Formats: sequence, C-alpha cells, structure tokens
Amino acid sequence: MAKVIVGATPFQGHVSPVLTVAADLVGRGHEVVVYTGSRFEERALAIGARFRALPPEADLDDRMLDTVFPARATLPPGPAQLSFDFENFFLGHLPAQLQGLLALLAEFPADVVLGELGFWSIPVLSLAMAPEERPTLVTLGSVPLLIQSEDTPAFGLGVLPTSGQEARARNRAMNAEARQIFAALQTFGEATLKELGVTLSEYLFDAPFRRTDHYLQLTVPGFEYPRSDLPAHLRFVGTLPPSGGNDYEEPAWWPELSAGRPVVVVTQGTVANNDLNDLVIPTVRALADLDVLVVAATAREDGPALARQALHDVPDNVRLASFVPFDRLLPHADALVTNGGYGGVQTALYHGVPLVVAGASEDKPEVAARVEWTGTGVNLRTSTPGITELRAAVQTVLNDPGYRSQARVLAKEIGQYDPFDAIADIIDGTTQTCRVGR
Repeated sequence: MAKVIVGATPFQGHVSPVLTVAADLVGRGHEVVVYTGSRFEERALAIGARFRALPPEADLDDRMLDTVFPARATLPPGPAQLSFDFENFFLGHLPAQLQGLLALLAEFPADVVLGELGFWSIPVLSLAMAPEERPTLVTLGSVPLLIQSEDTPAFGLGVLPTSGQEARARNRAMNAEARQIFAALQTFGEATLKELGVTLSEYLFDAPFRRTDHYLQLTVPGFEYPRSDLPAHLRFVGTLPPSGGNDYEEPAWWPELSAGRPVVVVTQGTVANNDLNDLVIPTVRALADLDVLVVAATAREDGPALARQALHDVPDNVRLASFVPFDRLLPHADALVTNGGYGGVQTALYHGVPLVVAGASEDKPEVAARVEWTGTGVNLRTSTPGITELRAAVQTVLNDPGYRSQARVLAKEIGQYDPFDAIADIIDGTTQTCRVGR
C-alpha cells in the first residue's frame, strides 16, 4: 500500500473533490494524510484519513474572505479579483504551504502527493526536484481546462470555439492579450517562485498543467473543447460520482418527486450561496405559476428560513430544502438551474439532467459556455438573470427534448469512465517502482 498526501487550498470548492478521492484511497487500504485548512479536519478524520493543518499563515477560511480582505469585495469579478486572489492566497500563501508540506514529507515520506489545481506546492516540487528524488505528483482538474491553446479562445470570457485558420489566429491574439493583462501577476509569480529557489519559465496559468507528473481532468472529453496541443500527461478520467446519501431522511414531500409533474431543482451550490437572492429566489418566483415542482436546494442549514423570509409567501409548487444529496434528488429531476459550479454541473450530467446556467464569476462563464457548446442546457450569460429570462430558459429546456437527449449522451460517456480506478492505478504503480534516493 502507498503513502499519499492529499493537499488542497483551504476553500470548500477546492477541498471537496480531493476529500472524495481521499476517501476512496483510504477504502483501498492506502495510508492517507489530508493537508489543508484546519476547518476541514473533522471531515478528513471522518473518512479514515490522518490530518495535517496548513501553517497558520496559510490556514485561511474562505467563508471569511471579504471580512479578512475587505478590498476584495470592491473588485469586479475577472482579472482584478483573480490577480488579487493569486497574490494573496494561491501564491501569497505558497511559501508557508510549501514549508508545511516539506515538514510533513520529512515525517511521512509519501509515495504520492495529490492535489488540486490551486495547490501550487506541486508545480514547485516538480521544478525543484528530479522525478526520482521526490514523490509522484498528481493534479486533479476540477475547473474547465484553462491552459492556453491555439485551438481555443482565452479562458475567462466564455467565448465559444470555432475552427479554421482565422479562429486559430483569433485565439493566438486573445491568448497574447491575456498574458498582457496578467503581466504584473506573472512578474509576481516569477518573483515568488524565485524566492523558493525555482524558476518559472512559462505562463503562470499553464504551470499547474505542465509541472506535474499526471494531470487528471475530472470530466470526459465530450465536455471539453477539442485541442491538438494538450500535454501528453494530461488525460480525462471522468466525473466524480456524487457522494452517497444513504443516511438521508426523506422529507414528507419526497413522494411528490414521482407524482408526474416536471421537477426543477435550483441551487447555488455549497460555495456561492451567501445570498440566495442571486439565483434561488428569482427562480422560485419565475416558476411560481408553472405546472412544475420546484425544489430549492439551498445547501445551507438556514437556507429554508432565509428563503421564507425573502419570499414572504412560499409558492404552492415550491419545496425548500437545506442539504439534499444529489445522488438521491437528481434522478427525479427534469432540469437543474445552477450558477455554474463545475462540480454541480458534472453531477447533473452524470445523471443526464439538462441545465440552465447563470454564472459570471470565477470559472463559471467557462462552465456555462461548455454547457451551451455541448447542447446540454441554456447559458444565460449573467449571474443575475431576471424572472422573465429564467422562466423562458426553464421552459425551453423542459419543452425541447434535444437538451435532455444531449445530457444523456454525456451521461453515457461519463458512465464509461471510472476516475477512482484511474487514480488508483497511478497510486498502485508508484509502489511497484523502486525510486532512487528513497
């Protein structure tokens, strides 16, 4: 059995996928240490892993970002906010994160270090040591591919790809413009890594894809734009299955899911759900007079109470919920209205559920664009859609069988992959290799 360190930036959306993988590795008998923010210790121990908290300098609670960094709240989504996040979190905390990882490795000589895209210690280890002198490095991709390519537009704007020489010329120009926009951040990144004793010679956002032994994208090829220039060590391993809800106690309204009315689920996910007025409340209002059953999955304990407070009168066709396991709920759903979180969209497609996507921050425009490109849903191209837009989009998805058909095509492709087996094969391979210097 292998020794594995599973690392993640201490943000909910970054930690959840690696914890899912860590749980599977523990179940296979591997010795796993989870290395991330202290608030995730209980979850790590619950899956049978050991836990090591990030050093205090890097142990950030993402629920308090705008409180700890009030300037961040004043920045618009896009390059300004992304640069702020890299300078203050992903790269700003890298020296402490790396120091803690090296100390952990001295105590726990891991065969594998597995992390997510934002866990920048992996690129540093790749640059600092020869493969035979360090653990095998595995990076999980839980956002759309953002590595630059001449086959795709620059990441972030949600621009759909086209083919041909003109399109490639446009893509090259957009990529060059993106590098110019992030020139100051590139300089910051190069200086940060230089202080750690390594040289960053490529575009900052490409480094996590190139500086690892295995980059495993947590989706299927059918959800990503075709590219001719991906690194050989990057491969698609499929979507992580939804976590089990075997212990979930079904509410009294659960039989209504099978009563014949179309079921529309709306959620803002587990991360961007601070203000339910962004999407949940407008969707409930938009569908109040339609012959559908609306399940508002708020993903927060106080969500139903907050929704009642915002709505005053809850429409008769609406059921409010706090935490609902999607592996139990989505098999009944005819559509999912979402803000475009990568994991939630992948879960919907896992079940063949078509989507309405309203997202404009972080990677959400790119997720929404891929939903549009695959024909699996409607892209509203905004994070604050109006009631009329939402009603029309949901009716379109429900009434046009093409969306459900395409979602089922993706579901069939997803069913042909097993990400757990793909990851386990890599882990098992490391224990069969005699490494020099170990």
